[in-house]
Amino acid sequence: MSEPVRVLYSFPHKLGAGRICHTAWQQVNGLAAAGAAVEAHPGVLFRPVAPGVAVRPTLAWGRLRVSYKLLGMTRACQLHDRIVARRIERGGAGIDIVHAWPLGARRTLEAARRRGIPTVLERPNAHTRFAYEVVQRECDRLGVPLPPDHEHAFKADVLRIEEEEYELADYLLCPSEFVARTFVEQGFPREKLLRHIYGFDEAVFRPAPAAAADEKRPFTMLFAGVCAVRKGLHFALEAWLDSPASEHGRFLIAGDFLPAYRAKLAPMLAHRSVHVLGHRNDVPELMRASDVLVLPSLEEGSALVCAEAMASGCVPLVSDASSDHCRHGENALVHRVGDVAALRAHITAVYEDRALLRKLREAGLRLAPEITWSAAGRRLLDVYRSVLPSGPRSAPARGPGGPASP
Repeated sequence: MSEPVRVLYSFPHKLGAGRICHTAWQQVNGLAAAGAAVEAHPGVLFRPVAPGVAVRPTLAWGRLRVSYKLLGMTRACQLHDRIVARRIERGGAGIDIVHAWPLGARRTLEAARRRGIPTVLERPNAHTRFAYEVVQRECDRLGVPLPPDHEHAFKADVLRIEEEEYELADYLLCPSEFVARTFVEQGFPREKLLRHIYGFDEAVFRPAPAAAADEKRPFTMLFAGVCAVRKGLHFALEAWLDSPASEHGRFLIAGDFLPAYRAKLAPMLAHRSVHVLGHRNDVPELMRASDVLVLPSLEEGSALVCAEAMASGCVPLVSDASSDHCRHGENALVHRVGDVAALRAHITAVYEDRALLRKLREAGLRLAPEITWSAAGRRLLDVYRSVLPSGPRSAPARGPGGPASP
C-alpha cells in the first residue's frame, strides 16, 4: 500500500494510564511509528501520545471529565461507544479500519459495518466466559471468595455485552495462541481470529551491566503483578517451598494482594526465603536483580511481564497460558497450568544448573528486539493490511471472515 492505513482507534478508558490503558497507549504509538495514520478516540487522554496522532476524547472536554467512578464503568464505556458510533456515521469516509476495545464497542462496530468499514476487536484476555469460569473454579477449590466488584467475578451484563461484541466484530485480535484457543473452544472460526503481539518498552527494560549481573547474590525468583488467584501465585509458592532453591535463595513478591488470598497464603508467605514487597514502582530494577520471573497464571492475554523480563535478562518460568514469547527450553521453561510438580522441577533445574540459566537468559536477550512495542506496532499494521479490501474504500459492507494473519 502506498497510502498510509487510516485507523480509527477506539478505547473507552484512560489512554496511557496503567494495565490495559498502557497497552492501548503503546499500540497507538507503535502504529504511528510504523506509518499508520491514527485517529485515537479514548474516553480520556491520560498521557500524551506520539506526534501526528489525532486525539478526540469522548469523555473529556478540556479540564472537564466524566467520572468513571460516579457514572459506573459499564455506563461510561457505553456512553463512549455511542459517541464514537455517531462520529463514524458522520465522518466514516476517511477511515480504512476501526480498531475497538471490549465493553465499549457494540454501537461502534455496528456503525462501521453500515459504512462498510472493516473492524477488529482487541482481545487483551481470554474469552470472558472462559476467564470467569476458570478463575471461579480455582477460587472455589482454594476457598477464596472473589469480591463482587473484582474484575474476574462473574457479571452477567459484562459477559452479555462482550459476547455481542465478539459476534459483531469482523475479526478478533488475539495476542497469544492461548487466547485464540479459548475462542475456538467457544465455536469461533479460526479465520475470524487474527494474531498479533504485545511488547515491551526498550527504553525502560534492559539487562544489568555484565559486572552487576555477575555479582554474588542469592538465587532470586521474582513474581511481579497483582497477587490474585488468577495469577497462580499459590502454585509458585508451593513449588518454591518444595524446591532446594528455598534453602538459600529468595523469592520476591511485588504486587498488591486480594486480602482473602493473602490470608489463605499466610503460612507460605511467612517462610524466611519469601519477601513480600507490596506494590512497587521499581519493577525494571527488580527484574535486573533477579534470575527468574515466575508467572503460573490460570489465564492471560499475553502477560507483558514476560517480554519485560526477557529484555531485562530475567528468565521466565511460566504456565502455558502466559505468553507465546516464552518458548520452552529455548528462552524460558513452560509448564501446564496448575502443574506444580513441573514448576518445582523447573525452579530446581535453573537453581542447580547455572549453564542452563545462562543459555535461557541469552536466548531471551536475542529475542528482545523482535518483541518491542515498536515491533508490535509493525506487526499490527501488517495484520490490518492483511484484511483490508483491495478495492476502493467505498466497497460494500463485509461480514465476518477473511484470512488470518501469519
